Amino acid sequence: MCSSDLGNGDVLDDVAALVAERNRIDAALARRVRAAELSQAPERDGLTSMASWLRGHCRLSAAEASRVVRSGRALAHLPALAEAHDAGLVSAEQVAVTARAVTPARLTAAAEQGVELAVIDAVVTGVAVEQPHTDLVTVVQRYCDDLDPDGPEPDPTEGRSLTVVTHADGSRTLHGCLDAVGGEKFQVALESFTQADRPAGDERTRAQRQADALVQLCDNALAAGGLPTLRTVKPHVAVRIDLDDLADPATGQGTATLGSGTVISAARARWLACDGAVSRVVFGPDGAPLDLGRAHRLADRHLRRAAELRDGGCVFAGCRAPTWWCDVHHLVHWIDGGETSLENSALLCERHHTKVHHGFRVERPPDGRWHTWRPDGTEITTPAPLLRPAARAVG
Repeated sequence: MCSSDLGNGDVLDDVAALVAERNRIDAALARRVRAAELSQAPERDGLTSMASWLRGHCRLSAAEASRVVRSGRALAHLPALAEAHDAGLVSAEQVAVTARAVTPARLTAAAEQGVELAVIDAVVTGVAVEQPHTDLVTVVQRYCDDLDPDGPEPDPTEGRSLTVVTHADGSRTLHGCLDAVGGEKFQVALESFTQADRPAGDERTRAQRQADALVQLCDNALAAGGLPTLRTVKPHVAVRIDLDDLADPATGQGTATLGSGTVISAARARWLACDGAVSRVVFGPDGAPLDLGRAHRLADRHLRRAAELRDGGCVFAGCRAPTWWCDVHHLVHWIDGGETSLENSALLCERHHTKVHHGFRVERPPDGRWHTWRPDGTEITTPAPLLRPAARAVG
């Protein structure tokens, strides 16, 4: 890059213009999402909220979908801020910060205390347009504190939160907040494992040792067998892998699949199999009893496991409910002659299990992809999911 390029302001003007355009697009999106929410538009596609529709149909993360919905609601109460957002002067992030001030509880508190919302709207808009982002955060926090005067001891559980973000490679990032007592319990439990596992020459950082301790805590809880049963099945880590790959000593990158859909290597699957039960699941007549015939109305654990491995969660278009939220649904109802078999089964979460009994329909044609149809016969379409290899399982 030459020195004349460094002094050229055109590229910076372009950046500023693009930021403003993005702000305007975000404003339009928030407004349209709010309009869709008010008209209950997601119900047309069998979903209960705009947040779930954005996750399933637009592939937004849970956090981003919720942020857009909250922003749309907030802008409805803050016309000055909405106008600045439309003009590209305010970002979506600034709107998200301000949305904390107009939650239903704080709107009620403002009305009870005689606080003029129009004044707050003008103040936060002015700060958002003219001052650094940190100043806006401070102003909004001060306003929220003023609306929450001293009173009875609050319920500590209301301030607890834990968000688990799953990345493309299956790794997780945790974001959370615990009250003083809950945090103390967590720290004591975690510290017991952290201090118990300190071999000579250990060069792990404190953060690494605490992360290992958290995984060990989960291992112990799963192994103890005392966790709540989910849909008739005890919580377990499931891995799907072809038998040949399991027996092959090669690393086998990308040949095994966790229950969540994350792809791992055969080597890692073999590592899990060392301390787990291995189940042979064949999609045919010579393996586990998948086809139970007419004599059995309810799916047994073998059929449920097979459906979980095949479907990976709720098959209704746009839904990403995990397997432990799902029922095993008969595509052709048992009372109408439908068999209790894998071919006649589909995993559906409770909401969508209800939907298919009230006009919606799911089908799995020979191409192996699930399709969802509205009561009027039109199909609900979403971008094609990743192909899931059919294989045997170890879990």
